[in-house]
Amino acid sequence: MRKLILDHALLPSGWAQDVAIDIDGGVIRAVQPHASPEGREHVAGVALPGLPNLHSHTFQRGMAGLAETRGPASDSFWTWRQVMYLFLQNLTPDDVEAIAAFAMMEMIEGGFTALAEFHYLHHDRDGRLYADPAELAARIAAAAAETGMGLTLLPVFYAQGGFGGASPTDGQRRFISNVELYTRLVEGTRKATATLDDAVVGIAPHSLRAVTPQDLNEVLAIATDGPIHIHVAEQMKEVEDCVAWSGQRPVTWLLDHVPVDQRWCLIHATHLDSSETGRLAATGAVAGLCPITEANLGDGIFQGVDFLSAGGRFGVGSDSNVQISASAELKQFEYSQRLKHRARNVLARREGDSTGRSLYEGALTGGARALGRRIGAIDHGHRADLVVLDANHPDLAARSHDRWIDAYIFVAGKAAIDQVMIGGEFVVTKGRHNQREAISARYARTMARILA
Repeated sequence: MRKLILDHALLPSGWAQDVAIDIDGGVIRAVQPHASPEGREHVAGVALPGLPNLHSHTFQRGMAGLAETRGPASDSFWTWRQVMYLFLQNLTPDDVEAIAAFAMMEMIEGGFTALAEFHYLHHDRDGRLYADPAELAARIAAAAAETGMGLTLLPVFYAQGGFGGASPTDGQRRFISNVELYTRLVEGTRKATATLDDAVVGIAPHSLRAVTPQDLNEVLAIATDGPIHIHVAEQMKEVEDCVAWSGQRPVTWLLDHVPVDQRWCLIHATHLDSSETGRLAATGAVAGLCPITEANLGDGIFQGVDFLSAGGRFGVGSDSNVQISASAELKQFEYSQRLKHRARNVLARREGDSTGRSLYEGALTGGARALGRRIGAIDHGHRADLVVLDANHPDLAARSHDRWIDAYIFVAGKAAIDQVMIGGEFVVTKGRHNQREAISARYARTMARILA
């Protein structure tokens, strides 16, 4: 039993000080505010529940910055995707693991303590299966074990190149499966994560453009438990292509044909009409927002105000990992809404509420649901995942309570993070991961070879 005393902590009931928490097996067993510090390990600073990262492709961390040169025609998501296909052509399993470990390390240093990895890189460089179809899933699991990252692993089903059964391109050959192979992949992923503490395996049909309706139904039959994630309505071209194929917008098609409920996370959902916004909110599904990536790719701006007003739940993810910071994702979400509505403090819940706390608590609740794990709260029965801010940081000094979160999200960012605990173990001290040196050196060697 590990016994801590926290100077300050954000509990489900609100702010508290001198908070005693007992941890056993990585899980919080008791929480007591205004407790005596006697016999307890002192944790100085401001303790927040660790934030879940509900969407990432870790291998894309290695290509961050490689798609920032203007092409001969208008650049978009679709031209960025060609850069991605070229980058992944030469990735080996060792490369995938090294890049994933580096990305997870940065996530933890940046305030994320659990990850939903949307994992669609499955096959060898020529598209052939590895001897173990879940070889690359095992590498993601190994990176999580090395860094301490809490993991929800989502093997992706990707069967076609576009709506209406379009043939896959050469760039997609490392992704493609049929239902039989995908079933084996999910089973292999469960084996690969079996030794991880508290790992969850879900499923992820990549998108409506990448699966047929029949395949989607068969894949969903595999999902007896665990979360279900899907990309949807990220780009206007995707919306237009879906209408041309089915006569319906993608979110409308999904809600009309599939029993979407609280297990679902719709990634991006950028382009919603008013009917889709209300209908999606009513399902209890989570909108998986990746504001930095959506801005980087020029996707558009999510209908945040209307969705939250309808009672919708959201979480944030780092997606392409072009910048990794929990606070920066939340700030970008709020700032996008300010630009859209030409107003300030748009996503605060009520008059007088802190925008930072509204964002943080919303992302905690939605992120925990999307990952299918008991995380996101400093409370009995939850994983002991903490992000501890430095109360002496210049941007947090002389502030208290909600002003700490506002300063963290909108001013200091991850520079305010002092310690991070995952599953009852501190893996970040003074802002640095305890394996940073080794993980960074391996990543640097890997990228030097790939980009040579």
